[in-house]
Amino acid sequence: MTIVAIHQPNYLPWLGFFKKIADADIFVFLDDVQYSKNSYTNRVKVLHAGEPRWLTLPVSFNFGDKINAVKTPLADWPKRHLDSLKAYYRQAPCFHDVWPEVELLYADLPDNSISEINTTLIKRICARLHVECTFEQSSSIKLGDKKGGERLVRIVKYLAPKGTYLSGDGGAKYQNENTFSSAGIELAYRSFAHPTYSQQSRTFIPGLSVLDAVFNIGWFKTADILTDCPA
Repeated sequence: MTIVAIHQPNYLPWLGFFKKIADADIFVFLDDVQYSKNSYTNRVKVLHAGEPRWLTLPVSFNFGDKINAVKTPLADWPKRHLDSLKAYYRQAPCFHDVWPEVELLYADLPDNSISEINTTLIKRICARLHVECTFEQSSSIKLGDKKGGERLVRIVKYLAPKGTYLSGDGGAKYQNENTFSSAGIELAYRSFAHPTYSQQSRTFIPGLSVLDAVFNIGWFKTADILTDCPA
């Protein structure tokens, strides 16, 4: 049975995001819902001097804009972010091994759409981690005026009739399971037990960008811990 996962296109997201992609056959970037200011869509936490710090993608938007309408006004932001990452992680164990490829992640990104920027970065990271999945964008699917669970059902039915919708376990708090079952869609919940790894901090800090793991343990071991996480 085809497994479909759906999520907003976040900026350099955490390991749990990539685990969801790895567990799905089709991953849908939910790019045509309203942008939420100061969300993970345009920022993520990284480690600096042993403490979490925001790495923020500058944006220009109007209230009510959908994610795929939000732009970044500064053309030099990739250099700024690379400079920050280099300063923060230059002492990390795998920095010198992975840095050339991290620079390539930022090469020739789309000009100013944060949705396109984020989806490009995520796809490139997936390729480097050998995470295989078919990617789609919700904006390319005719959904009408459906919202909430009905919107998710419409997406799954369009891409995989009788498929399974993969949700984080937090979705159980607000999703109506009848909405899915009545449409012939199975609803599956997955929890994510954050793996630990050697990190430049006194105590392990979960939830940072996937790049924190890459700088500290490298691409191959990061891919391995995603594979070893229980599904």
